Amino acid sequence: DLLERIEKLRAQLAAEGLTQVKQPLPFLPNLIGLVTGKDSDAEKDVLQNAKLRWPEVQFRVIHTPVQGATAAPAIIDAIKTLDADPAVDVIIVARGGGSFMDLFVFSDEALVRAAAATTKPLVSAIGHENDRPVLDDVADLRASTPTDAAKRVVPDIAEEVSNINKLRDRAFRALSARVEYESNLIAQLRSRPVMKDPGAFLTILSEELVDLRDRS
Repeated sequence: DLLERIEKLRAQLAAEGLTQVKQPLPFLPNLIGLVTGKDSDAEKDVLQNAKLRWPEVQFRVIHTPVQGATAAPAIIDAIKTLDADPAVDVIIVARGGGSFMDLFVFSDEALVRAAAATTKPLVSAIGHENDRPVLDDVADLRASTPTDAAKRVVPDIAEEVSNINKLRDRAFRALSARVEYESNLIAQLRSRPVMKDPGAFLTILSEELVDLRDRS
Protein backbone atom coordinates (compact mmCIF):
# COMPACT_ATOMS: atom_id res chain seq x y z
CA ASP A 1 0.00 0.00 0.00
CA LEU A 2 2.80 2.42 0.84
CA LEU A 3 4.62 1.73 -2.41
CA GLU A 4 1.41 2.30 -4.34
CA ARG A 5 0.82 5.59 -2.52
CA ILE A 6 4.38 6.71 -3.29
CA GLU A 7 4.04 5.91 -7.00
CA LYS A 8 0.71 7.75 -7.19
CA LEU A 9 2.31 10.76 -5.51
CA ARG A 10 5.21 10.68 -7.97
CA ALA A 11 2.78 10.63 -10.88
CA GLN A 12 0.71 13.45 -9.41
CA LEU A 13 3.73 15.67 -8.80
CA ALA A 14 4.98 14.99 -12.33
CA ALA A 15 1.57 15.87 -13.76
CA GLU A 16 1.67 19.16 -11.86
CA GLY A 17 5.11 19.90 -13.31
CA LEU A 18 6.82 19.96 -9.91
CA THR A 19 9.45 17.42 -10.92
CA GLN A 20 10.57 19.17 -14.11
CA VAL A 21 11.54 22.65 -12.93
CA LYS A 22 15.09 22.69 -11.55
CA GLN A 23 16.88 25.72 -10.15
CA PRO A 24 20.62 25.94 -10.81
CA LEU A 25 22.93 25.78 -7.81
CA PRO A 26 25.22 28.75 -7.09
CA PHE A 27 28.84 28.22 -8.07
CA LEU A 28 30.12 29.15 -4.60
CA PRO A 29 27.43 29.55 -1.93
CA ASN A 30 28.19 32.01 0.85
CA LEU A 31 25.96 30.17 3.33
CA ILE A 32 24.56 26.64 3.06
CA GLY A 33 21.45 25.64 4.96
CA LEU A 34 21.58 22.05 6.24
CA VAL A 35 18.61 20.09 7.59
CA THR A 36 19.73 16.85 9.24
CA GLY A 37 19.71 14.78 12.40
CA LYS A 38 21.73 15.99 15.38
CA ASP A 39 25.22 14.45 15.66
CA SER A 40 24.40 12.21 12.70
CA ASP A 41 26.87 10.67 10.27
CA ALA A 42 25.10 12.59 7.52
CA GLU A 43 25.86 15.90 9.23
CA LYS A 44 29.51 14.99 9.74
CA ASP A 45 29.88 13.80 6.13
CA VAL A 46 28.43 17.00 4.68
CA LEU A 47 30.38 19.39 6.94
CA GLN A 48 33.72 17.60 6.74
CA ASN A 49 33.70 17.01 3.00
CA ALA A 50 32.51 20.53 2.24
CA LYS A 51 35.24 22.11 4.37
CA LEU A 52 37.86 19.84 2.80
CA ARG A 53 36.88 21.20 -0.59
CA TRP A 54 36.45 24.84 0.46
CA PRO A 55 37.67 25.60 4.00
CA GLU A 56 35.86 28.94 4.27
CA VAL A 57 32.40 27.51 3.52
CA GLN A 58 29.75 28.47 6.07
CA PHE A 59 26.71 26.49 7.24
CA ARG A 60 23.49 27.18 9.06
CA VAL A 61 22.46 23.80 10.48
CA ILE A 62 18.98 22.98 11.77
CA HIS A 63 18.69 19.66 13.57
CA THR A 64 15.44 17.74 13.23
CA PRO A 65 14.16 14.22 13.75
CA VAL A 66 14.74 12.27 10.53
CA GLN A 67 12.20 9.50 11.10
CA GLY A 68 9.03 8.99 13.02
CA ALA A 69 5.78 10.92 13.41
CA THR A 70 7.40 14.22 14.39
CA ALA A 71 9.97 14.25 11.59
CA ALA A 72 7.93 15.59 8.68
CA PRO A 73 6.56 18.72 10.46
CA ALA A 74 10.00 19.50 11.90
CA ILE A 75 11.73 19.13 8.54
CA ILE A 76 9.07 21.28 6.86
CA ASP A 77 9.59 24.05 9.43
CA ALA A 78 13.37 23.83 8.99
CA ILE A 79 13.11 24.07 5.19
CA LYS A 80 10.81 27.10 5.44
CA THR A 81 13.09 28.77 7.98
CA LEU A 82 16.15 28.36 5.78
CA ASP A 83 14.26 29.41 2.67
CA ALA A 84 13.22 32.64 4.41
CA ASP A 85 16.79 33.44 5.47
CA PRO A 86 18.20 35.87 2.86
CA ALA A 87 21.77 34.83 3.71
CA VAL A 88 21.18 31.18 2.75
CA ASP A 89 22.03 30.40 -0.88
CA VAL A 90 21.21 26.68 -1.05
CA ILE A 91 19.52 24.10 1.20
CA ILE A 92 20.63 20.50 1.76
CA VAL A 93 18.32 17.94 3.34
CA ALA A 94 20.52 15.03 4.42
CA ARG A 95 20.15 11.73 6.22
CA GLY A 96 22.19 8.53 6.15
CA GLY A 97 21.00 5.12 5.07
CA GLY A 98 18.16 3.16 6.60
CA SER A 99 15.30 0.84 5.89
CA PHE A 100 12.37 1.72 3.65
CA MET A 101 10.32 2.73 6.69
CA ASP A 102 13.19 4.76 8.14
CA LEU A 103 13.28 6.86 4.97
CA PHE A 104 9.53 6.95 4.41
CA VAL A 105 9.21 10.43 5.92
CA PHE A 106 11.07 11.82 2.90
CA SER A 107 8.17 10.67 0.74
CA ASP A 108 5.63 12.54 2.87
CA GLU A 109 3.44 14.64 0.56
CA ALA A 110 3.45 17.77 2.72
CA LEU A 111 7.23 17.60 3.06
CA VAL A 112 7.94 17.16 -0.64
CA ARG A 113 5.52 19.95 -1.54
CA ALA A 114 7.29 22.25 0.92
CA ALA A 115 10.59 21.32 -0.72
CA ALA A 116 9.18 21.97 -4.18
CA ALA A 117 7.95 25.41 -3.11
CA THR A 118 11.33 26.75 -1.96
CA THR A 119 12.73 29.82 -3.66
CA LYS A 120 16.27 28.61 -2.89
CA PRO A 121 17.80 25.58 -4.66
CA LEU A 122 17.28 22.43 -2.60
CA VAL A 123 19.48 19.33 -2.61
CA SER A 124 18.16 15.93 -1.54
CA ALA A 125 20.85 13.74 0.04
CA ILE A 126 18.92 10.86 1.51
CA GLY A 127 20.33 7.39 2.14
CA HIS A 128 22.42 5.68 -0.50
CA GLU A 129 22.45 5.43 -4.30
CA ASN A 130 19.59 2.90 -4.41
CA ASP A 131 17.28 4.86 -2.11
CA ARG A 132 14.77 7.00 -4.01
CA PRO A 133 12.36 8.89 -1.73
CA VAL A 134 9.94 11.25 -3.46
CA LEU A 135 11.98 14.18 -2.18
CA ASP A 136 14.56 13.24 -4.82
CA ASP A 137 12.01 13.92 -7.56
CA VAL A 138 11.19 17.49 -6.56
CA ALA A 139 14.66 18.52 -5.38
CA ASP A 140 16.70 20.76 -7.66
CA LEU A 141 19.56 18.28 -7.31
CA ARG A 142 19.52 14.68 -6.16
CA ALA A 143 22.76 13.61 -4.46
CA SER A 144 23.41 9.91 -4.07
CA THR A 145 24.75 10.34 -0.51
CA PRO A 146 25.39 13.18 1.97
CA THR A 147 29.07 13.06 0.97
CA ASP A 148 28.06 13.43 -2.68
CA ALA A 149 25.94 16.44 -1.74
CA ALA A 150 28.95 18.22 -0.25
CA LYS A 151 30.96 17.54 -3.40
CA ARG A 152 28.17 18.74 -5.68
CA VAL A 153 27.37 21.93 -3.77
CA VAL A 154 30.87 23.18 -2.91
CA PRO A 155 33.64 23.58 -5.52
CA ASP A 156 37.10 22.11 -4.92
CA ILE A 157 39.48 24.95 -4.08
CA ALA A 158 42.52 23.00 -5.31
CA GLU A 159 40.84 22.38 -8.65
CA GLU A 160 39.75 26.01 -8.96
CA VAL A 161 43.25 27.30 -8.15
CA SER A 162 44.63 24.94 -10.78
CA ASN A 163 42.10 26.24 -13.32
CA ILE A 164 43.02 29.84 -12.49
CA ASN A 165 46.72 29.06 -12.97
CA LYS A 166 45.99 27.41 -16.30
CA LEU A 167 43.96 30.40 -17.47
CA ARG A 168 46.68 32.79 -16.29
CA ASP A 169 49.30 30.81 -18.22
CA ARG A 170 47.11 30.86 -21.32
CA ALA A 171 46.61 34.61 -20.98
CA PHE A 172 50.35 35.16 -20.52
CA ARG A 173 51.17 33.08 -23.61
CA ALA A 174 48.54 34.87 -25.67
CA LEU A 175 49.80 38.28 -24.54
CA SER A 176 53.43 37.32 -25.17
CA ALA A 177 52.55 36.09 -28.66
CA ARG A 178 50.70 39.33 -29.43
CA VAL A 179 53.56 41.48 -28.15
CA GLU A 180 56.05 39.48 -30.22
CA TYR A 181 53.85 39.82 -33.31
CA GLU A 182 53.52 43.59 -32.87
CA SER A 183 57.25 43.92 -32.17
CA ASN A 184 58.07 42.08 -35.39
CA LEU A 185 55.63 44.29 -37.28
CA ILE A 186 57.27 47.43 -35.90
CA ALA A 187 60.71 46.05 -36.81
CA GLN A 188 59.54 45.41 -40.38
CA LEU A 189 58.14 48.93 -40.65
CA ARG A 190 61.33 50.45 -39.28
CA SER A 191 63.42 48.46 -41.76
CA ARG A 192 61.80 50.18 -44.73
CA PRO A 193 63.96 52.88 -46.40
CA VAL A 194 61.49 55.67 -45.78
CA MET A 195 61.55 54.87 -42.06
CA LYS A 196 65.32 54.50 -41.91
CA ASP A 197 65.86 57.94 -43.51
CA PRO A 198 62.65 59.96 -43.84
CA GLY A 199 64.65 62.83 -45.35
CA ALA A 200 65.71 60.69 -48.31
CA PHE A 201 62.19 60.79 -49.69
CA LEU A 202 62.25 64.58 -49.71
CA THR A 203 65.74 64.61 -51.27
CA ILE A 204 64.53 62.46 -54.19
CA LEU A 205 61.53 64.71 -54.77
CA SER A 206 63.71 67.80 -54.53
CA GLU A 207 66.10 66.41 -57.17
CA GLU A 208 63.18 65.55 -59.43
CA LEU A 209 61.84 69.07 -58.98
CA VAL A 210 65.20 70.60 -59.90
CA ASP A 211 65.42 68.36 -62.98
CA LEU A 212 61.92 69.31 -64.08
CA ARG A 213 62.72 72.99 -63.56
CA ASP A 214 65.90 72.72 -65.62
CA ARG A 215 64.07 70.92 -68.39
CA SER A 216 61.41 73.60 -68.35
